[in-house]
Amino acid sequence: MDISGSSIRRDERPVRVWLTPGRIALYSAVMLVIGVLLGSILLWIGFHSTDSDTFRPGSGYMVFWSASHLMLHGSPWQAYDVPAFSRALAGLFPSAGRHVFLPWLYPPSYLLAVTPLALLPYAISYPLFVVLGIVLLGLAVWRVSGFGAVPGATRIGWLALLACPGVLVTAMYGQNAMLTAACAALAVYFVDRRPMLAGLCIGLLSVKPQLAMLLPFVLIAARAWRAFAWAAAWATAITALGIAAGGIEPLRLFLQNAGALRSLIIEHGVPFWFASPTPFAAFRLAGLPPALAFAGQAAIAAIALAAACCVWRRSRDARLRGAVLVVATLAANPYVWHYELSWLCVPIACMIAIGSQYGWRRGEQSIVAVMWALPLYEFLNPWMKLPQMGPAVISIALLVLLRRAGSLPRSPARR
Repeated sequence: MDISGSSIRRDERPVRVWLTPGRIALYSAVMLVIGVLLGSILLWIGFHSTDSDTFRPGSGYMVFWSASHLMLHGSPWQAYDVPAFSRALAGLFPSAGRHVFLPWLYPPSYLLAVTPLALLPYAISYPLFVVLGIVLLGLAVWRVSGFGAVPGATRIGWLALLACPGVLVTAMYGQNAMLTAACAALAVYFVDRRPMLAGLCIGLLSVKPQLAMLLPFVLIAARAWRAFAWAAAWATAITALGIAAGGIEPLRLFLQNAGALRSLIIEHGVPFWFASPTPFAAFRLAGLPPALAFAGQAAIAAIALAAACCVWRRSRDARLRGAVLVVATLAANPYVWHYELSWLCVPIACMIAIGSQYGWRRGEQSIVAVMWALPLYEFLNPWMKLPQMGPAVISIALLVLLRRAGSLPRSPARR
């Protein structure tokens, strides 16, 4: 794949800058008001509705908190036993509705990580978990994007983060996507600076292995051998620690549940397809059988992987690497929910920082705006039942980033 500057047509006319700090602040303020109002309405409905189909804020965190409760007051295997876990959820959250009743789908290492959550009451633990995710994501994005160099960033940075639809949707569910996005961003930031810390961040991502699927390949492409070795060591240690804490039975049940996940949710879960910005979901909604949908997903994943490796081999710019890694990961993964689109905070900030330094290229500001709004579209789509636009947005973002990679100076090769 050739992304050299000579292979890309240069824009002849200057691009008008409309994504200014003032407009970012204005759009963020409006979205924050909308998000607070929407969250308040959903919270009120969730507390007062007796309909089991009603969405209730914090439904994802209820699962984490219940698993922690079982670790503290029961046995680890109960989290992976679907009937036992469903009974525990029903007992702890009797009015939660069907949205919460999912099997525990995380490896034993994550079960160990969530153990302290139930030491605090749910009503306190949930908002603290959200605040922790926002703070860590904000710090990680600030680091990897160099957003502080953007004019006006110090005044609008936190407002823009709090109002980002990806953050609002993740917070509404109480999911862990902000924490995993922070790990990915910090891994990119530390690859050349502190390989051991980069490896630790990648090792922590092993609790959600599908989100770390491209990292070994881009590390090899970048010849980041020390970070690769540390990542393998940390991932092995974290996995072994989880197995040692819970025993073999939770691991066996985890692998068994993974098969159920593929059949129940990914292959046949129509509500999931409307909320999942993946090529697989789009293919299934278009009527393709699972085998063809997986084949299409695999082809796009191969292209995304090649693009990410090409950029990581060519450039050592952490902003470009981080943006491409996140977008390629979302394109390659068949299992992505709308609440995981808080990962898009990374390429959004990185693209704004690059555009501020080198000038915007045609289409970049538009794709930043569309990526910013995509999580809200995906959140509402199970009710709206509109076409699945996520794969198109993410694919266009990857193409835009490849074009940008070809216009930047080539970084010195690693020896």
